[in-house]
Amino acid sequence: MTAPDPVHAFIPGEPATAAPTGSGVLDGLSFAIKDLFDLKGHPTTYGNPDWARTQPVAAATAPVVLALLEAGAALLGKTKTVELAYGLTGENVWHGTPLNPNAPDRFPGGSSCGSAAAVAAGLVDFALGTDTGGSVRIPASYCGVFGLRPSWGAVALTGAAGLGPSFDTCGWFARDAAIMEKVGDVLLPADSAGGALGPVLKVEEAWINADPATAAAMAPAMSALERVAGTALNIRLAPEGLPVVAEHFRCMQAQEAWATLGAWIAANSPKFGPGVGERFAAARDMDPAKAAAARAFRRGFKRRMGALLGGGAVLAYPTSPLPAPKLTAGQPEQNMVREITMRVTAIAGLASLCEVSLPAGQVEGAPVGLSLVAAPGRDRALLALAARVSAMMGEAA
Repeated sequence: MTAPDPVHAFIPGEPATAAPTGSGVLDGLSFAIKDLFDLKGHPTTYGNPDWARTQPVAAATAPVVLALLEAGAALLGKTKTVELAYGLTGENVWHGTPLNPNAPDRFPGGSSCGSAAAVAAGLVDFALGTDTGGSVRIPASYCGVFGLRPSWGAVALTGAAGLGPSFDTCGWFARDAAIMEKVGDVLLPADSAGGALGPVLKVEEAWINADPATAAAMAPAMSALERVAGTALNIRLAPEGLPVVAEHFRCMQAQEAWATLGAWIAANSPKFGPGVGERFAAARDMDPAKAAAARAFRRGFKRRMGALLGGGAVLAYPTSPLPAPKLTAGQPEQNMVREITMRVTAIAGLASLCEVSLPAGQVEGAPVGLSLVAAPGRDRALLALAARVSAMMGEAA
């Protein structure tokens, strides 16, 4: 029996459900999966009718989904995504844009929009998404839930449609930190290093990039973080400037997106909703020299971040510089929000870092999140830190 879907988080059509196949730490919990993960016997629409029309029904279930079923969780359905996962608002003109349960007049964030909305509405206990350029972190912030972008490569994406292979990660959402950790117990490898994380490094450029109201809304979460992990140290992370970091990310991601999906687009001439076709056209026309320069920059940036975070330090900054844009926002405003948002989401993306967004406060009644970012391979410690900060916030409330 399918549960009601008041926020329209699930894809239209036959419900894609599966009973638990084993027992474990996820006993009694329910989950949903972004509709780019394969489930045997069901189509994977990837948010676009032409993709669904030209792809066979899944012959096997993605291993990450199997692992959750084997650990005792029940799958309740597939959730909506932005077309081919190439967008940050959550808009989908074909399947309908999910409602943001905690800010109904605003976008839910994308591309894992349906998964974030389903969790925020309490329809499931947790949900899988993917994050290439912010598609777990941003909807987590917009919808007021926890969201993890794991270290790149930490969770296998076999059986999932891709966008930018050197950036794509499999993440998840939950309403509380304990469930985030339970899912991590199933999906994450052991941390590459032991010990608690710290010190906290407050990235000045990211705070300056944020709207003042968003930065101010972080105060309770930052206070809790400092009570847990010590006084934050202010640092300058990117002497070249965050817009430069974001531009290098954009160029690399675009080239990878066209390499991944360009042949299908050229062969099928799919119809796209607002902004999506334009992004793929820009990806098609990406200057190879710019993408090559971006790859060279990335190598140095990863070395820099490794030196900074290798001892256990944690970056802290607003997940998104703004709350979710309103549903009435036009394409120019959406593009502006995307541009300034990518300045911070590109940090973890370029350096393959793990990042968790936790609910931190509200701006004009809309949720905003605080991001904690750690070195690759410190995912479990990062989730544990987020749990301690969340508990401290609860105590202070």
